[in-house]
Amino acid sequence: MPADPRLKAQIDLILNAHPDADVFPAEWERDGDADYIYRENTLLVNQRDEVRVVRALTQILGDAGHQFPDLERPFDQMDSVGNVLSITLPPPMQDQPILSVPMVLDRLDPLVGQGKATPEYLLFVCPHSCPATEPGEVPLGTANPFPAPGSGACPGGHSGGHARCGCDGDGVFASIVDTGLLPGAATDHSWLTGVDGTPEERIGPDGNIVPYAGHGTFAAGCLRCVAPKASVYVERAFDIAAADYETNLVSSLEDALHRNPDILVFTFTTSTRHDQSLLTFDDFYERRLRHVKGLQVVAPAGNDGKSRWMWPAAYPWVLSVGALSASWRQRAHFSNFGGWVDVYTPGEDLINAFATGTYVCNEPPVGQHRHFGGMALWSGTSFSTPIMAGLIAARMSATGENAREATESLLRVAHRQAIPGVGAVLYPGQACCEPGHADGERGRARECACAG
Repeated sequence: MPADPRLKAQIDLILNAHPDADVFPAEWERDGDADYIYRENTLLVNQRDEVRVVRALTQILGDAGHQFPDLERPFDQMDSVGNVLSITLPPPMQDQPILSVPMVLDRLDPLVGQGKATPEYLLFVCPHSCPATEPGEVPLGTANPFPAPGSGACPGGHSGGHARCGCDGDGVFASIVDTGLLPGAATDHSWLTGVDGTPEERIGPDGNIVPYAGHGTFAAGCLRCVAPKASVYVERAFDIAAADYETNLVSSLEDALHRNPDILVFTFTTSTRHDQSLLTFDDFYERRLRHVKGLQVVAPAGNDGKSRWMWPAAYPWVLSVGALSASWRQRAHFSNFGGWVDVYTPGEDLINAFATGTYVCNEPPVGQHRHFGGMALWSGTSFSTPIMAGLIAARMSATGENAREATESLLRVAHRQAIPGVGAVLYPGQACCEPGHADGERGRARECACAG
């Protein structure tokens, strides 16, 4: 079955922006699906496995006819990020067969063990993972986001709202690793007042809004609607087509962690070869994250509509977030699912801050012009994720729990109201629910005991 036109358009956008990227399988257009996207001629390996891997690689390429001038240092290009080495494979010699990275790994795994060397994966807030759709128009002049600001507060029936419960994220800091913050967004939208971030360029050379511009701003708006007093910083980790290689993301992760956040929000994802974890994230966790007490990392489950593990969401130290449909009564059709997804929150037909200008669709209907006045309708698990982060922040300010403790409390609420066939769910308005006193429906939570 040929690839879906939307999937093809999304992957073509990435490949055009990253000329050294490749897709596995090579026949993905014919087969109708892509397994993963990776950097050509590059392998990643942990430094502790360097000697074994290099020796085996030399043997594999030697058997294929490659000659090494210096067997003491067969690979000239070996760069390190943390404890992870990036090895650039030499180009094939004349008449030598071309070995792609997947082909090399198929020969390498039996010699050193599966996962000792991996491709260098491309992570993305697109194509078919996050967001689920291109931004949609809302009536010009639309000023109100959905869910509405203050959605993390105590529900109706508990007088005092924020004043009583403190369900507003006050004193909590969240760092979002995304595309950066649109200039002027924090002053143009009241619920984003005080939000900071690395500036993002929204307009391309053609005068139109570039693909996936505003993604970080939209995500920050989702978080702030649930936790209106939380401090938020949006890191700019993606510059081109909202995608980049995992080794390039490490510096953004370091920057985010240096800001000492309570909650670290990822809005990107990738699939991997044999569903293996990411070596750079394995290393970053061991070097940095596991030593930070109370920190909660949240990440989107992805928008493939499949049960396959996606990374970094599938890590046990990450809270993986799926999306509920616009009705809030079932899983969004695009959301990934399965036992590895921890919780579902609203993620379809959300309205929040966006760029101003004209956007030309890259997916069907290709070429359609959409006009925006600073707000958009958008869907994706990359937006249900900051809603969950906002719920955590709102609860922290009400209860004094750290981020991990607040997450555990909210998951107990979520499991008590699990939707059959979906899983644990949370709604805006439930930040201060006590486990055992939650009954959620769209727009509010009933019989929800204030924790403050």
